[in-house]
Amino acid sequence: MNNDMIKRAGAHLTPALVFHTDIVIKKAEGIYVESADGKRYMDFTSGLAVTNVGHCPPEVVKAAVAQTERFLHSGCIFRFESEVELAEKLAGITPDGIEMFFFSNSGAEAVEGAIKLARFTTGRQGIIAFTGGFHGRTMGALTLTSSSARYRKHYHPLLPSVYHTPYPYCYRCPMGKVRATCSTDCFDYLKRALRHQIAPEEVACVVIEPVLGEGGYVVPPADYIEKLSHLCAKEGILLIADEVQSGFGRTARWFASDHFGLKPDIITMAKGIASGFPLSAVGSTKEIMSKWAPGAHGTTFGGNPVACAASAATIDKINNENLLDNAGKVGEYALKRLRSMQAVHGTIGDVRGLGLMIGIEFIKEDGSPDKGYLERVIHRCMEDGLIIIECGVDKNIARLMPPLITGQDEMKTALDIFEEALV
Repeated sequence: MNNDMIKRAGAHLTPALVFHTDIVIKKAEGIYVESADGKRYMDFTSGLAVTNVGHCPPEVVKAAVAQTERFLHSGCIFRFESEVELAEKLAGITPDGIEMFFFSNSGAEAVEGAIKLARFTTGRQGIIAFTGGFHGRTMGALTLTSSSARYRKHYHPLLPSVYHTPYPYCYRCPMGKVRATCSTDCFDYLKRALRHQIAPEEVACVVIEPVLGEGGYVVPPADYIEKLSHLCAKEGILLIADEVQSGFGRTARWFASDHFGLKPDIITMAKGIASGFPLSAVGSTKEIMSKWAPGAHGTTFGGNPVACAASAATIDKINNENLLDNAGKVGEYALKRLRSMQAVHGTIGDVRGLGLMIGIEFIKEDGSPDKGYLERVIHRCMEDGLIIIECGVDKNIARLMPPLITGQDEMKTALDIFEEALV
């Protein structure tokens, strides 16, 4: 059956669409997926950080089904309850000051909306992003994306007036420094860019992932985020937190920004927002949103009634089952055990993460990235029933992003498989 499905896909699906595995899925529930040939896997990808409360959570399915029985679509013609209810719930969990929202369908759409909002309301055009960041593949979002040059290949020219500065990736410091003696030299690089490349008064926004996602699951130093926030406030630059991958409990807080006390002017959300239904959002303050004139942005499918109902139910499940606390406890256990593995296996150069957003960087003896070793680990894990995937420009970083419902016993089982694959 698998080979037949893959053959049919090859006949009609563009090769531009890449799948991480050739597993043909039959059903999924909780942290598990079952293949067409009956094999059961622990899904530690959460469908690319989407199924944060597990596959097919009954509460979310029930809410979605109930909405489908009423109506499926509005298209900005009619007003409806699930959209307003969701906006109210989001206002209660997003960082302080975020009160109004624009709903769309994907993370890339949310990023496009955020930079349009910033340019429209400030009257400025410059945008600063970070090397290693991933923000999507539509043309504006792609211009910000620099986690790999291959994403941008053959698509130039891209959006003008976008400037990149080093992300504070301390394990592989872009400035060649050591964290113990570094005074965030990468922040000084940003300040120099504002002297030599674009004046601060021409910059509409700075777009940052509070925890780097596709670029390597990197947790930045808190003092860097603090300095960046102060700089933006001083210069009237809007600070956009791209929480597409790090939001909705992934880091054991509602948003990664919460770990740093960061209060962004604009926030983008997607992935875990609706347990697999296509939905995303741009959030901002009333002051900023009120300057976005009617018709300045729009959507046909964004804020779909079924997706909004699913999202509201997802938020309720995270709250009702204390899944943020669970993610913190299970994530702490995982980090501790992975660091014990690191002490034994020289192939593990670094272990980092927050909550259940964990990166394990594999290296060769000389410290250079070891993509080949990780590929073998991923393959062995899959053979033993554990699905994990890679990230980073060199594809040498394993990312663990299991559902927030994962218990410590289930994490232990997964890490047993992972550790065995290191041998």
